[in-house]
Amino acid sequence: MADRLVAGQGREEDATLDNSLRPRKLADFVGQGAVKENLSIAMQAAMQRGEPLDHVLFYGPPGLGKTTLASVIAAEMGVNIKVTSGPAIERAGDMAAIITGLRAHDLLFIDEIHRLNRAVEEVLYPAMEDFFLSWVMGKGLGARTINLKVPPFTLAGATTRFAAVAAPLRSRFGMVYRLDFYDQQAIQTLLRRSASIFGVTIAADGVEEIARRSRGTPRIANRLLKRVRDYAQVVADGTITGDVAKKALSMLEIDRLGLDQVDHRVLNAIVEKYDGGPVGLETIAASINEEADTIMDVYEPYLMQLGFLARTPRGRVATRLAYQHLGVPYKEQPAAAQASLWQEKEA
Repeated sequence: MADRLVAGQGREEDATLDNSLRPRKLADFVGQGAVKENLSIAMQAAMQRGEPLDHVLFYGPPGLGKTTLASVIAAEMGVNIKVTSGPAIERAGDMAAIITGLRAHDLLFIDEIHRLNRAVEEVLYPAMEDFFLSWVMGKGLGARTINLKVPPFTLAGATTRFAAVAAPLRSRFGMVYRLDFYDQQAIQTLLRRSASIFGVTIAADGVEEIARRSRGTPRIANRLLKRVRDYAQVVADGTITGDVAKKALSMLEIDRLGLDQVDHRVLNAIVEKYDGGPVGLETIAASINEEADTIMDVYEPYLMQLGFLARTPRGRVATRLAYQHLGVPYKEQPAAAQASLWQEKEA
């Protein structure tokens, strides 16, 4: 899963790629217009009052720019940013050490904030509300409470699973923004910007071809651009045209809608092995040798967004659009399955 070119999750190679392409100003950040407008007003108001920005939580699918937005906020506000992640903070003392190391108005960014353990969250609550740390050191008769005032700071959190963030923690964020998938126009604008930074010549049809297969995700778009750039440099004259992009992405087994080999395996398992469904998630997982949670969290969302897959009370069902994309004659579902699918859509 981690090696998929069309996976929104970060890969090792993305670290250098993200740093070179990451915008430094809000005006250079492509897409998410409503979020940018609200953030701009909030930042200007905070700077006019001489206060830190209110705590902000970003949520949405991976690869849409949550970390980038946190970096932009710090740059626009003229403050330092400390970056960490939920799994990296194991003990309450670790969180206390991070917070006490911040200066006034600094920004603390916690990625995968839903993975913080409850003991660490307890340290965060008074720090977010009153800029005050309180925790217990030691055990039994030797235990003592330590109270410490900390400078006012901004906590920026990012998560792909908003519902998994504890309710008390969610309630302490003054601003909560959902980042949505990008439309084709926004992805094309982003690709032109990235191509200019790479120093690559790219034609309009080349931009369209890559954008069409980027699944509305900037991280995937930049990753595909990098691979197509390599192909154009070695096989073509260095210019990315529509034909060059199409050949390069076909070699990578990424079709015109951004589906890769694993996506096709999921669809083919439902269509060919189980007559289009309905079929249970565990059965699909066993037939393609994948974890059920991986299918539900990683593969299904985009297939459902395309309208290729539907969840019903009886299991997963491949839609007419999925049959058309695979080039397989559509099979009418039994009346009972159609009724279940209709009830699910109505619900």
